[in-house]
Amino acid sequence: MPHIHLSYQWSPDGADRTADTSPLHHPLMNLLQAVRSSGSIAMAAKALGLSYRHVWGELKRWEGVLGQDLIVWEKGQPARLTELANKLLWAERQAQARLAPQISTLQAELEKTFALAFDSKSQVLALYASHDDALVQLREHAASQGLHLDIRFCGSVDAIRALNEGRCTVAGFHAPVRPEANSFMARTLAPLMQTGRHKLISFAVRSQGLMVRPGNPLQLAGWEDLLRPGLRFVNRCLGTGTRLLLDDWLHSSGTAASCLAGYTQEESSHAAVAAAIAAGQADTGLGIEAAARAQDLDFVPLLTERYWLVCLRDALPSTPVQQLMALLASPAWQAPLGNLAGYQVPPDIGQVQSLRQSLPWW
Repeated sequence: MPHIHLSYQWSPDGADRTADTSPLHHPLMNLLQAVRSSGSIAMAAKALGLSYRHVWGELKRWEGVLGQDLIVWEKGQPARLTELANKLLWAERQAQARLAPQISTLQAELEKTFALAFDSKSQVLALYASHDDALVQLREHAASQGLHLDIRFCGSVDAIRALNEGRCTVAGFHAPVRPEANSFMARTLAPLMQTGRHKLISFAVRSQGLMVRPGNPLQLAGWEDLLRPGLRFVNRCLGTGTRLLLDDWLHSSGTAASCLAGYTQEESSHAAVAAAIAAGQADTGLGIEAAARAQDLDFVPLLTERYWLVCLRDALPSTPVQQLMALLASPAWQAPLGNLAGYQVPPDIGQVQSLRQSLPWW
């Protein structure tokens, strides 16, 4: 049996679609139906507005693809469909009957989405970022204002690298409010940004801490509790800002990673860490409070950090970046951000900040 591959086509705006019997089409089925209705390759070609040579060639090509005859090729006799061809038409009718509502919904969604590409008033901004619940909400809010954030979540390190390589316009990362210049995080992120070339945009203040089961049954209270015998920890992936926070503490305390049971058990997001704890697969893990509350977990705050957006200086005057900054500074966005568990609205939100003053690593 051949594999099914879906595709779509565009037609000019205002084109007549009344002749379409269904939003789902396949060129072979159109050929077979035309042959069945006319009883002739020549008449089928005429009905479809195609040449005889094209129709004949396409039918022969499909017979080669499928490895079976589709037409009973008898000289001097009307063209007839083979049993396989009749079954294919029957199968398509069945699929049309069963899937027409879903296909129509998909077609409408595609048309709605692609309409944005042809709307001169809408803006699209590519953003690679460390996973953040506030960014998810911002994407929905921005879309209602005509700014469409094409967000790809990855680690903080990968996000800034994507910015430097031209794969996005804005990157998102997080760091402690008072970062130490000689910290592990500083030594990792500092080489990726340059004063004068990169511009910081203030986004949010949030809490990082331990996500624990309801009631905190193990009474975890700080970093040192992660070293308790038998404690099951779940980590974040290499290159994420949260992983850098953990590695920074391990390094500053002189603790080997092997002392932390579960250090090599990794999840790709705060939500995934919270889900693992809620499912009983781990006792605790580092993450943000919003992710913990979403899984009905308790939260033990360990530190406050800034979540920053960063872009290249040349991109700062562009319309999408300016629109983003205006949205961040608006009360319509700051209200939902302030209501998100574990988040605070910084007084400089949406404003450009100095790398040297905000992250004194250079």
